Amino acid sequence: MGFRQSPYCPSLTRYQRWQTREVMVGSVGVGGKNPIRIQSMTTTDTLDTIGTIDQSIRMINAGCEIVRVTAPSIKEAENLQAIRDGLREKGYHTPLVADIHFTPNAAEVAARIVEKVRVNPGNYAYRKKFEIHDYNDETYAEKLDRIRERFIPLIQICKEYGTAMRIGTNHGSLSDRIMSRYGDTPIGMVESAMEFLRIAEDEKYHDIILSMKASNTQVMVQAYRLLVKTMVLEGMNYPLHLGVTEAGEGEDGRIKSSVGIGTLMEDGLGDTIRVSLTEEPEAEIPVAQLLVNRYEARKNHEPIPEINSIPYDPFFRNKRETNTIMNLGGDEVPRIIGNMSKKDLLTYHDLIPFGYIYSENRDKWQISDQAVDFLFIGDNSIDFEIPGTLGIIQNHFSSEDKERHFSFYSLDEKSLIDQNKISFLNIYSDISSSLIAEISQLKKTIFVLDTNNEHGYADQRRFFVECMNKTIQNPIIVKRSYRHCSQDELLLYSATDLGGLQLDGFGDGIWIDSSHDAGYVNETAFGILQASRSRISKTEYISCPSCGRTLFDLQETTAKIRARTDHLKGLKIGIMGCIVNGPGEMADADYGYVGTGVGKISLYKGQDVIEKNIPLESAVDALIQLIDFHGDWIDPADV
Repeated sequence: MGFRQSPYCPSLTRYQRWQTREVMVGSVGVGGKNPIRIQSMTTTDTLDTIGTIDQSIRMINAGCEIVRVTAPSIKEAENLQAIRDGLREKGYHTPLVADIHFTPNAAEVAARIVEKVRVNPGNYAYRKKFEIHDYNDETYAEKLDRIRERFIPLIQICKEYGTAMRIGTNHGSLSDRIMSRYGDTPIGMVESAMEFLRIAEDEKYHDIILSMKASNTQVMVQAYRLLVKTMVLEGMNYPLHLGVTEAGEGEDGRIKSSVGIGTLMEDGLGDTIRVSLTEEPEAEIPVAQLLVNRYEARKNHEPIPEINSIPYDPFFRNKRETNTIMNLGGDEVPRIIGNMSKKDLLTYHDLIPFGYIYSENRDKWQISDQAVDFLFIGDNSIDFEIPGTLGIIQNHFSSEDKERHFSFYSLDEKSLIDQNKISFLNIYSDISSSLIAEISQLKKTIFVLDTNNEHGYADQRRFFVECMNKTIQNPIIVKRSYRHCSQDELLLYSATDLGGLQLDGFGDGIWIDSSHDAGYVNETAFGILQASRSRISKTEYISCPSCGRTLFDLQETTAKIRARTDHLKGLKIGIMGCIVNGPGEMADADYGYVGTGVGKISLYKGQDVIEKNIPLESAVDALIQLIDFHGDWIDPADV
C-alpha cells in the first residue's frame, strides 16, 4: 500500500492547520483562521433554569467558549429561551448549542432560540431500534428520501435565523439502515454524516460543523481521517469538532481524550474540541486548554523531510512488521521501559513504583499487571536477584555480564556493538538514510527512538515510514522526554505523542523520561497503551460525561462500580446515564449499566439488554451477578 501524499491532512511532516471554511456560532468564529475553540456541556436538568445558568457561568468563567445544553424534548427546547435570556441578563453572551437526538420538532424549536443545534444522523429522523434489516437499493433510497423530508425543515429554519448546525455522528448510534450496509465502522460513520451534509449542500446551507465521536480511539481517529478524505474528494472543507465520547474520569479519561484528540491535532485537524470527562463540566476546560495551547508555537518547529509515500493504511490499524527479539516486536504487545538511572543506590524498595514488590519473609516477588518489562539503570548496578520477568538495561561501559542484563549504546558507540548479543541502541529521528541502512544490519539490536524536534510526533512517524519503505524490521521503542513539564502536561502530552503512534501500529515499546514520581509515570505509560487499545492491563470504563438526561449520579455510581470491578483485567464496562447514550454509545463494552428511568437501571451483555428496570439501590450488585453468571467474575482474593 502506498499513498503518494497524505490523503487526510495538509502534511505529515509540517505542522499546518487544515484550512476549513469559517462558521459563525453566534459571535464566535469556528474554523477558518480562528483559534481552536473550547466547549463543554451542562450536566444539569435543562428545565432547571437557574441551575443551568449557574453551571454555564462556571464553565464560561473557566474558559468555555461554546456551551452545549441537552434538549431531548420540545419542553426543554422551549426552556432554552429562559436560559439564554438569564445568561444575557448577567452579561454573558457565550453561544448556546442545543443537543438533539430523537426529536426533530425539538430541533426546530431550538434553532429559533440558540446559536447552534447539534443533530445525530443516527437517530435524528427515526429512533434507533438496534435491529438490522435487509435494505435493497430501492428501500435504502426510500428511507433516505424520508430523512430528507424530515431534515429540510430544520435547514430552512437555520437559514432563516442564522443558526449554525453540528452534524455529530456517534460510533454507537448509527442508524439501522447504515448498519445494514456498512456495519459499525468508520466508513459507516462518515457516510452517515455525509448523507446529511449533502442534503444541506443541496439546500445551499453551509453553516455546518462535523464530528465523528467514538469511545474507541482507533475508530474515532480513523473516522475523522476518512471524513476529511471524503470531504476533500467532494470539494468540501467544513470545520471539525473533536472529541472522544465516554472517555471516563481522572487520569484514564484525560489520557484517552488526549490519545484521540491529540493525534488529530498533531496533523492539523480540529477547529473546536470538547474533552468529555465524568466530572463537573468546568473540570474539562483546563484539560482542553492544555491540549490546545501546545500548538500555538508548533508552526515554528525545525523542518522535517517530507514523506513522499505512505507505506501504511491511515484508515485501518496494522502493526508494523518487525522481527521478534526476546519479548519485543513481532506479535508481542508493546513493552514499557522504566527509568531508574537517577538513583544512587538501588534496593528492592526502588522497584515498587514499577510494579514489583519483594517479600523478604517469603523470598518472593509480587508482580502487578502494570509491571514494567525493562528497567534502564544507566551507570548503576543491581546487586540483588531480579524478578524473572524483568530485563535490565545498562549503559555500555557499565554493563554487567549477567542474565537478563543488556547493554545500551549511543549512536557514536554503534561500532562497539557485539552483533551476537541482544542490545539497545539510542538513535534520533533525524539521522541520515545512510546511517539507518547501516544500523539495520544489527539484527539483534532494538532501536530506542528519541527526538529533539518540537513536532516530535511527526518526526518519529517519518522515521517509522522510512524504516517501512526500506523493509527494516528491527523492533523500535519510542522514547520521549518531559523533564520540564508539569504533571498535567506530562499526562496529556505523552498520551498524544506516544498514543498517536500506537494508533497507527508504530512502536514496539514506549519509554517516558520524566522527573515526576516514577509510579505516576509508569501508570501513565500503561494508560496510554490501554487507551490506544494496543495493550490491556486493567478494567476499562466507558462512562458518559453526564448531561441533563442523566438519571443517576454518574460520578458516584462510576466510583462504586470501579471499586467492585477494577481487578477484572481486560473487561470493558459501560456506565451510561440514559438510554440515549445506552447500548449504542457503549458499542464495544462487555457489560453495560444504563439509566432507563428515574431510579431504574437496565443491564446489558454487549448490546443485548438482559435485565430491565432494576432498582437503583440494588443495580450494582445485579451487575456483579451478571458478570459472574457469564463467567467473567474473579474473586479479588484470587487475583
